[in-house]
Amino acid sequence: MPLSDLTVRKAQPKEKQYKMADSEGLHLLIHPAGGKYWRFDYRFDGKRKTLAIGTYPDVSLKMARDKKSEARRQIAEGIDPNEFKKAAKRARVEASANSFEHVAREWHHKFSPKWSEEHTERLIRRFEKDVFPYIGKKPVSQIDAPELLTVIRRIENRGAIDTAHRALANCGQVFRYAVATGRAFQDPSTALKGALPPIKKKHHASITDPEEIGGLLRAIDGYHGQFITKCALQLAPYCFVRPGELRRAEWKEMDLVGAEWRIPAEKMKARAVHIIPLSKQALSILKELNELTGNDKYVFPSIRSSQRPMSENTVNGALRRLGFTKDEMTGHGFRSMASTLLNEQGWKYDAIERQLAHSERDEVRASYNYAEYLPERREMMQAWADYLDNLKAGIPVS
Repeated sequence: MPLSDLTVRKAQPKEKQYKMADSEGLHLLIHPAGGKYWRFDYRFDGKRKTLAIGTYPDVSLKMARDKKSEARRQIAEGIDPNEFKKAAKRARVEASANSFEHVAREWHHKFSPKWSEEHTERLIRRFEKDVFPYIGKKPVSQIDAPELLTVIRRIENRGAIDTAHRALANCGQVFRYAVATGRAFQDPSTALKGALPPIKKKHHASITDPEEIGGLLRAIDGYHGQFITKCALQLAPYCFVRPGELRRAEWKEMDLVGAEWRIPAEKMKARAVHIIPLSKQALSILKELNELTGNDKYVFPSIRSSQRPMSENTVNGALRRLGFTKDEMTGHGFRSMASTLLNEQGWKYDAIERQLAHSERDEVRASYNYAEYLPERREMMQAWADYLDNLKAGIPVS
């Protein structure tokens, strides 16, 4: 007698597994642990075989019967249902391996060892937020220029023109990797040249007027938020590293005796070791902070987890709370501040550029020149710190 929905639902496990037959080889296998499994018994090429159809209640009685009927049609056409199922699974796996997201993550994993940690994270976040939700599951070879442009337009339409250009460039890198590995025939991003409005070049907001710098430094000293954030704000003008380099600083990079902070190459934009001579003022901040976070990995750990660095928005958020708008001052602006005034003060241009760790066109040269102009840079960094302290104290400086 064929099964009913009620019979299937009320079937109870027994000490040993048992079957409840439906019709035409379909039955429900009930395990002692309570699991209910649909199975279809059939013969193919003279051999008895069983096809696993699914688990109840995920697969209802009606669905199981439909799957059985489809299997019987396959048998009538000379197709083994089990072999068909395996082939379909292989096709799904192959399709997944050729999806845009799979290829993008493979490309990202392959090349990320050459990038800074911050760039690596920022790039995959861009894909996960703006690209994968729309074309991630589609075979990379089937994505054309109009479809890619639709994805990029979503970014453009929210006003993020720079991000749109970067996303398009990153997608182009993935497509070219797909072509190189035999999973696509062309890079559709090349057809989109000129499809986006040009990027309006913008500079990081910075305060460069000495009197206003003094006010900024006094405001930082009066910051009433988290102590770790305050220390990051205080250290930033003395060291003028990139915000990502500051927040990812690790104690193992700090030599408080030798007064040096050595950032490893993999963290740097120029992919070369970078030395920051630590002024007496910078050392004082770090020594005080060491008592609080010295046993952690990061100098400026996240307030949520000591295993993660401070958020990328922390310093800028603190500047906003101090009353400085994004058009007045940013965390990156401490670099412009130092560059502008150190050049005005007559320090050697090459020493300033080396201290700013601006990208070296010759990467081989850069890897050997991280200590270039170091004696002058030590003198410059201490003089710069003293200059800032005079501005903070309101002492006239020429």
